[in-house]
Amino acid sequence: MGREGGGWMERLRKLWRGRTMTFGVPLLLYLVGGSFGLREFAQIRYDVHKLHGKVDPALKEKLKQNTVTLESEYEKLEKSDLDNWENIRGPRLWEDSRTVQKQRREAVRLKTE
Repeated sequence: MGREGGGWMERLRKLWRGRTMTFGVPLLLYLVGGSFGLREFAQIRYDVHKLHGKVDPALKEKLKQNTVTLESEYEKLEKSDLDNWENIRGPRLWEDSRTVQKQRREAVRLKTE
C-alpha cells in the first residue's frame, strides 16, 4: 500500500516538473487569458467610440458653416505667384540653425543694398 502511494506521488512530481507543465500550461493560460483580455479591451474601445460618436448640435452647426471646398482652395493657389520663388536651403544636421539664419539674413541685406 505504501508503494502504490509513493508511485502515484512520484508520477505527479514528474508531471509537475515536466515540459508540459513548464511550458505548455502557461502558454495555454496566456492564449486563453489574452483572448478574454483582448475582448474586454475591444469592447471598451467600441463603447468609447459610441459615446464620442454623439456630436454636440452647436458644433454640428459650426461645422456646417465652415465652407472650405476644393474649388476655393484651388482659387487661392491660382492667385499665388508660383513662377517666382527662391529655393532656401535648410541647415544641415551638423550646422546650428541660428547661425545659418543669421548668414541668410546678412546675405539678403547685402543683396538689397
